[in-house]
Amino acid sequence: MKKELIVSHEGDLTKIALLEDGRLCELHEEEDKNDFVVGDLFIGKIKKLAPNLNAAFVNIGYEKDAFLHYQDLGPQFLTYKKFLKDAIAKKENSSSLKNFAIQPEIDKNGTVDKILAKDDVVLLQITKEPISTKGPRISTQIALTGRFLVLIPFDNKISISKKIRTSEEKERLRTLIGSIKPEGFGVIIRTVAEGKKVADLHNDMNQLVQKWENTFKNIQKGKVPSKVLSEDDKASSILRDNFNQDFVNIYCDDESMVEEMKNYVEMIAPERKNIVQYYNSHIPLFEYYNVEKQMKQSFGKHVNIPSSKGAYLVIEHTEALHVVDVNSGNNISAGSTANREHALHVNKMAATEVARQLRLRDMGGIIVVDFIDMTSADHRRDLFE
Repeated sequence: MKKELIVSHEGDLTKIALLEDGRLCELHEEEDKNDFVVGDLFIGKIKKLAPNLNAAFVNIGYEKDAFLHYQDLGPQFLTYKKFLKDAIAKKENSSSLKNFAIQPEIDKNGTVDKILAKDDVVLLQITKEPISTKGPRISTQIALTGRFLVLIPFDNKISISKKIRTSEEKERLRTLIGSIKPEGFGVIIRTVAEGKKVADLHNDMNQLVQKWENTFKNIQKGKVPSKVLSEDDKASSILRDNFNQDFVNIYCDDESMVEEMKNYVEMIAPERKNIVQYYNSHIPLFEYYNVEKQMKQSFGKHVNIPSSKGAYLVIEHTEALHVVDVNSGNNISAGSTANREHALHVNKMAATEVARQLRLRDMGGIIVVDFIDMTSADHRRDLFE
């Protein structure tokens, strides 16, 4: 699969399109002044408790208070609380967690009023950006994400992506990471770490440890509320999470962003840095690479299914769920073998297009898909698989 990243910057807005084999699969927009991005770390202050929701509202400097549910406190909340208090008071002078005393885990079925009180100060991470009238969703379970690894303070476990299947590779990675990870931290080994050299993984680990050191220095400044670590910009985070040999081109119409992305690619895959190219033309970037046209075709109520000879989806959004209806575009009766095969063929193409639409529209929650009826149990099983 050939992947291309198209990044267009205009005014205070950056638009990012991810193309797979020329088709638009993801679309992101990011304001330059957006201070509340998924992954950012903040120090916040508890503004009020909501025992009926088993949650708290936290002031992190946004116009709407952030929402913190009890289940998002994490078992090590008391350890984080003590570390934060000691760091702000300058009792803790090192970002190292090697000798920091781990506190008892909180009850996973407990209540928020037993753990938190108004005006408590907490270290937290944005898990969902603010939208409409709602403030950010947050967690106090901190995870620092790198290219190959995720670093988790106050957790000594090493976990490995389930997509890495060979026992030899799992053992190699577990042994390697166990030898380089700092004490007091847990690590999740991501799928893209499979087959990577020691130097690549060590470099990633060092960068994550540096992020934690920067966080600690900002915590010590003691300003509440305040941001203590910024996540990568959207383009860099897409590269971090998706970059592989399938990427063939990255085009951007902003020279400073081109340099930033070149530096990032050089850091994670130095031999590929030349795939980042500056686009300089009077024709808008999204128009030249057919993104604008695909956007108009992809976000309506009716969406054509490519190569299906007239089949299409009808996508409806309600308050509680998303509904997708698959239409053949021509008459299919259950009578003939040819029509039964055609129904299966259209349904399978529809399933692929539905998957693309979920990514493209960032759809979540309950999703109901009404496929074309199939009388054959084998066909239904085939579609399900």
